[in-house]
Amino acid sequence: MKLAAKQTAYERNVMAESFEGKSSHISANQAAVPSYATDITHRYPTFRDEPFKTVHNWLDGKRYDDGAEGLWRINDDLYDLEDFAHTHPGGAEWIQLTKGTDITEAFETHHISRRAELMLPKFYVRRATQPRNCRLTFHDHGFYRTLKQRIREQLGRVNPAPKERSRQIVDGLIVCVMLTAYLAVRLESFAIGIVCAICVNATVIAAHNFLHQRDNWRMYAFNIAFLSYREWRVSHAISHHLFPNSVLDMEISSFEPFLCYLPWADLKNSFQRYGSWFYGPFIYGSIFLSEYLKRLMDSFSQGKNRFHLDDLIPFLLPAFMYATNPERIGVIFQLWLFVVLMASFFFGLIGLSAGHHHPKALHSGDLFPNDMDFGLYQMATIVERRGVEGSLLKVLTTFGDHYLHHLFPTLDHAILPQLNNVFLATCEEFGAGKRLSSWFSQYIAQNLQLARVQPKQYQPEMMANRGKTKHDQRA
Repeated sequence: MKLAAKQTAYERNVMAESFEGKSSHISANQAAVPSYATDITHRYPTFRDEPFKTVHNWLDGKRYDDGAEGLWRINDDLYDLEDFAHTHPGGAEWIQLTKGTDITEAFETHHISRRAELMLPKFYVRRATQPRNCRLTFHDHGFYRTLKQRIREQLGRVNPAPKERSRQIVDGLIVCVMLTAYLAVRLESFAIGIVCAICVNATVIAAHNFLHQRDNWRMYAFNIAFLSYREWRVSHAISHHLFPNSVLDMEISSFEPFLCYLPWADLKNSFQRYGSWFYGPFIYGSIFLSEYLKRLMDSFSQGKNRFHLDDLIPFLLPAFMYATNPERIGVIFQLWLFVVLMASFFFGLIGLSAGHHHPKALHSGDLFPNDMDFGLYQMATIVERRGVEGSLLKVLTTFGDHYLHHLFPTLDHAILPQLNNVFLATCEEFGAGKRLSSWFSQYIAQNLQLARVQPKQYQPEMMANRGKTKHDQRA
């Protein structure tokens, strides 16, 4: 199956390249584009089809494919950031994790000011010896860099005070987790346990806002129920955020073969396409524990310790439950397991339908311009959930403001509304409208995407018209 998947992926790329010059197959606006692709990479990712998928083999595959030659690659240049890692303002971990890989997309999205760009020449080593594996582009007058320049200017006028509200929300959610956990044990109530699970899930999602940022203590709240902020900085921040809905997206590949979001007919049979309606909820409930067990199995199989001191954080909740109700250890274990499983279910239910897994969103296997602008690609892979805008609590706990967050992930969610006018104006200029969908339709759409096997074609004019219509309606 692995060999077949790689072969068909290669064949899809060849087939996509054959569209060059065949204007009868593309729209008038696309006729000027020289070639088309179905994957954002030139080569199928090494280790993508390994049965046991971890952030470590994903990074190893990137090191093999990216042509960084053991250094850090940005565009076509190689840099040595080894000595700089410990003075990196965002924390050494971001640099250390990415050694030997192409960090072009991460560098662009994580540094809005020009300070990092101006420092780069100090660490220059030489030109890379092979072309970039990723097809996405960052042209100076393209959508992403134009928007980035305008956002940079707008940030000088942004009021930073709302960021304190983000911190207060996470702090308040942590208190709610502890309080409801205490009451659930004291009253032996699974109903209160459900409330505690909702609070745990909300805490994890809200803490996700902080794991994207420079090192801070609130990012550790992400670990409260067996997830790891450190591993999510790879699988989510570096993999999913930079390469959404693609063969490089770990939030796609990690769920295969049970949830197959890519529209590849050879990837999924009828049971996989339609069975998700029934077994999907069980997968949601297993996310938290399975991530922890995966790290445990990886430690044993590789003979390497994949755990850190912060991996003890999940046990703080049952320790607190025991400290406040020491005579009810049996109840504590049952309720703690119940809370973790239910929190995981809510996390999967909200997270997997948050903005990407929709038939209208671009996925690997669909046809798009060969040298597509990074920002336009991001826009094409998102269909945002309607009904959370205007409330920071809702945004923080449901992966809201998905477009701006994907484009500039290190910015706190609290200040994103102040950037919205600049963002919408630039979208309209480049024909990249926002697409919105209701909560219920997002869940239905996720399952429709799991069933989809027919490729679609990127049509920017259609997106622009939809975005303009919705913008006009809001106005």
